Amino acid sequence: MYPARKASRSEFVAIRNLRYHVRLWGEPAPGRTPLVLVHGWMDVAASWQFMVDAFARDHYVIAPDWRGFGLTELPPTDNYWFPDYLADLDFLLDHYAGAQPVDLVGHSMGGNIAMLYAGARAERIRRLVNLEGFGMAATQPEQAPKRYAQWIAQLKAFHRGELDLQSYDSLDGVAARLMKTNRRLPQAKADWLAQHWARREADGRWRILGDAAHKIVNASLYRVDEVLALYRAIQAPLLAVEAGDDSLEGWWKGRYTLAEYHERLKNVADHRVARVDDAGHMLHHDQPEQLAQLLEAFLEA
Repeated sequence: MYPARKASRSEFVAIRNLRYHVRLWGEPAPGRTPLVLVHGWMDVAASWQFMVDAFARDHYVIAPDWRGFGLTELPPTDNYWFPDYLADLDFLLDHYAGAQPVDLVGHSMGGNIAMLYAGARAERIRRLVNLEGFGMAATQPEQAPKRYAQWIAQLKAFHRGELDLQSYDSLDGVAARLMKTNRRLPQAKADWLAQHWARREADGRWRILGDAAHKIVNASLYRVDEVLALYRAIQAPLLAVEAGDDSLEGWWKGRYTLAEYHERLKNVADHRVARVDDAGHMLHHDQPEQLAQLLEAFLEA
């Protein structure tokens, strides 16, 4: 199994009526900017271990499990709303950083949250890093009737148990699932991640630590004009990192492209784009050393 080099500790914090799980590495210190790492969809805070291990310097790292993921309490809901993540993050920063600006790094869904939050609460962010948080393809108002109908249909499917996540008879099965999703993930890392990504239930089956309600489409359309307004409000320098593999092409098949994403980034006054080769969407698993070097150079510039 992967030998974690830097020990983390777990804390549980009361955030907006939920028991939030937060993983911490390092200690706060005078002059040390808190480094906040926020994970993506169907991931957990422990997923950052490989990158944290690769840092050349000591950092005070704060990494929450988002609501409905990992060890954070499930909210009493059957679907999730994106603004809640921004509010959760703001409450978490109140607790861990107070008035001190932080360096914020987000991956995938977490990258999208980080970008929107940095526009809404610009004064709280010193440096911003977006790892493959591309946003979504543009939508049109005419799509609203079908989107609401799809949302209602998926809610009903969820309550019938049709969206339940697959369970596994062993941690080996969980690790195999991780390696199937990411062909670059070696066995040792998959075995290490599996123990944080799933939990053994009373029936002996291992279940992913993610709420199946996350699979339900958002009822609201993705408004690019609103997103770009938030991008324009970002004051922190932004490092946008993408993998050598073109994730957008794989997901959207030409309906939303890297070129479009790069055009959106131009709305952020101070931004730069970097690429991590020989990496897929889970670039913090595939090339943690290269990514850690990129991040530390940017954060200390």
